[in-house]
Amino acid sequence: MTATAPAARSGRERAYLLKGRSAIAPPLAPGLHLVATPIGNLRDVTVRALEVLAAADLIACEDSRVTRKLLDHYGIATPLSPYHEHNAAEARPRLLARLADGAAIALVSDAGTPLVSDPGYKLVRAARDAGMNVTAIPGASAVLAALAVSALPTDRFFFEGFLPPKEGARRRRIAELARIPATLVLFEIGPRIAAALADLAAGLGAREAAICRELTKLYEEVRRGDLATLARDVGAAAEPRGEIAIVIAPAQPREETDDLDALLRAALARLSVREAVAEIAAVTGEPRRAVYQRALALAGEHREKERGDGR
Repeated sequence: MTATAPAARSGRERAYLLKGRSAIAPPLAPGLHLVATPIGNLRDVTVRALEVLAAADLIACEDSRVTRKLLDHYGIATPLSPYHEHNAAEARPRLLARLADGAAIALVSDAGTPLVSDPGYKLVRAARDAGMNVTAIPGASAVLAALAVSALPTDRFFFEGFLPPKEGARRRRIAELARIPATLVLFEIGPRIAAALADLAAGLGAREAAICRELTKLYEEVRRGDLATLARDVGAAAEPRGEIAIVIAPAQPREETDDLDALLRAALARLSVREAVAEIAAVTGEPRRAVYQRALALAGEHREKERGDGR
C-alpha cells in the first residue's frame, strides 16, 4: 500500500481555503496525526494543520460541532468522528481498525494541542503498540499561552490540569502542589473558580498569580495579583465565563520550618491534629514525629491567641 492509497480510495478532493483561495493539500501518509487547533482565534491555525485536516480520511474530535466551525471556516469537508472521554473505550477499536486498514486519521481536541486533559493518549499508546505511524502537528496551546502572558517565571513549570472538584480532595492536592519548586499552571471552570482560588490562597499563601481567561479571543482578560486578592475579587464578582487558566508563581525560598508551618496551619484549619499530621507527613515526607510536634505547638499558639482575643 502506498502513502496515498487511502486518499485515492475515497475520491474526495483534499481542498482547503487560505485567504479566500482554494488550495489542494498534498497526500498524507497513513497513520495517526495529532493536530493542534486554535484555542480561540481561528487564525492561529498553521498551514500544515490545514493540509493535514484536509488530506485526512477522518478527523477524530471531541465535539463535532466545535470542530465543524473550524473546518467550515477553512472550507474543509473531511468526515468527523467523535472521540471523547465518554465514548473512547468504544470508539478506540474502530479507529485502530481504520488505521490498520491504511487510513490517515487526524486527532484533534476542541481547542489547543490534543492529549492535554483529554483521553487521546490511550489512542496514541495503542497505535504505537500496534506499530502504526504517529505524527505530531504542533500549534496553539492554552498552557503555554497562559504561561507566556502571565509574567511569571517560565524556566520551570508544572501543568496540573484541573483540580479535584470536591473540597477535601482539592485541598489535599493543593497541599501536595505546595512542595513543587516550579510555576504552576492549572485549568478551571467558572462555577468552581472562586472556591478553587480561595483554597489555593489558603494552601499556597501569598504567591503571585495570574488568571487568564478567553486567551486569543475578543474578550481576552489577564488579571494579576496575589492569590488572596484574586480570590477575594473573583468571589465578589459575577461568575466568569469562558476558558480559564490559573498561573501561580513558585514559592519564595524560605526556611523549611516556615514552609512546614504554613502547610500545617492550612491543614489544621480544616482537620483535627491527628488528621493534619497524617496528611502533611505524607505530602512532605517529613518524619511524622517532627510534624506532630510542630502541629501541637501551632495548635497551642492558636488556643493562646483565642484566649487573648476573648479577654
